[in-house]
Amino acid sequence: MDDPFKNAQQQLKKVNRYLKLPAATLRKLLKPQHVWKKTLKIPSYKSYKTYKSYRVQHNNALGPYKGGIRFHPNVSLSEVKALSMWMTWKCAVAGIPFGGGKGGVVCDPHKMSEEELEAVSRAYVRAFYKHLGPNLDVPAPDVNTNSKIMEWMVDEYNKQQTTNNKQQKKNEILATFTGKPVDKGGSLGRTEATGRGGVIVLQTLLKLIKNVDKSLTIAVQGFGNVGYYFAKIANEEGFKVVAVSDSKGGITTLDQKSKIKNQNYEQIDIEQTLKCKQERGTVAGCYCLGSVCDIKYKEKFREITNDELLELPVDILVPAALENVINEKNAHKIKAKIILEMANGPVTPEAEEILTKRGVIIIPDVLANSGGVTVSYFEWYQNMHNERWTEKQVNDKLREYMERAAKEVWEQFMKMTNDKIQISNQIQNSKFKINLRLATYALAVKKVAGM
Repeated sequence: MDDPFKNAQQQLKKVNRYLKLPAATLRKLLKPQHVWKKTLKIPSYKSYKTYKSYRVQHNNALGPYKGGIRFHPNVSLSEVKALSMWMTWKCAVAGIPFGGGKGGVVCDPHKMSEEELEAVSRAYVRAFYKHLGPNLDVPAPDVNTNSKIMEWMVDEYNKQQTTNNKQQKKNEILATFTGKPVDKGGSLGRTEATGRGGVIVLQTLLKLIKNVDKSLTIAVQGFGNVGYYFAKIANEEGFKVVAVSDSKGGITTLDQKSKIKNQNYEQIDIEQTLKCKQERGTVAGCYCLGSVCDIKYKEKFREITNDELLELPVDILVPAALENVINEKNAHKIKAKIILEMANGPVTPEAEEILTKRGVIIIPDVLANSGGVTVSYFEWYQNMHNERWTEKQVNDKLREYMERAAKEVWEQFMKMTNDKIQISNQIQNSKFKINLRLATYALAVKKVAGM
């Protein structure tokens, strides 16, 4: 069975073949500094329901632990440990003063009432509040958690501080959690931050590789918060989003015989498609052009599956939904020349090896989707300093951070390439392939290790 934490450890060991960290430093980074496990006990009629829960703190060399809390039936300790390690690298790459942490509760929120969700949220804080704080560990929303849940958690944290006679200022209590509602101390610009950050990273790297095409075609798999805002902002910035999908299927304006170049593709209206999805429950069948959705436009579209979207002849493929969707079974069918990982871990190591040999550029998730945690840092900063930034200030600062991160990754990539490092591949005994993921991890690990 696939073990996320072992995969994360293998990634670190792989980049260490280039970095050659001291043995003690490598041992320290290969495991979390703290692993907390609790069983939450929630009253239910005349008995109790119990839920396994975790908070993992991987490394705080650069600042307080930072990482979301996810509610999902498949949450595991291995997953939370892996995610905490990846958050360490993500914060380091983004250049924000946080370390990596992560939390989770094994539950199915879709089968829970709002009262049960609130009870679990508050119980989680009671279980772990001693390990949380604005200068210690700063949680945020993640899978199946949101700003409302953060509001409950802030309130419960405040109660626990009061009950235990802890003296903490109101702004510090607010700063203990990010992703809050805007009127409860949240930051403007946070909702679209991950998608916006991905567009900025893409724009920056395209300039660095000297690709000045203004109308590159994009397919986006996943039409949740990240996929929607990425697609919307990409269109606004001059890209041409020609395919989108959700869990039930998708649409594209490409016909089956299309080639990548020299075609006048129709650009999908992303805002109207979202409205259509909200009405229908899926983007499939949403034929929206020119701010209008109508069946008469069907001739300009065709419905596709998620698997078909991945294999479209577009310039840029953006997996923004699930992990491992690009794997050794379909890697040979991928036609895009650039893959931007807006989901966590959408490309398996086996697929990456196949794609890298073919010259496909993979912009890794640790860089591509770091806009969200960057604006979470902005929220924390605003709370800690009693400031309130405008949306323009947030977006301008986000662009500054994302451009700098992308440029640093590219410089690291060029350095590693120019060094002509030859690292023995233990399986194939061939040259070690330098790619953007390796460069991103090398940059992050060097920062955390103080190299």
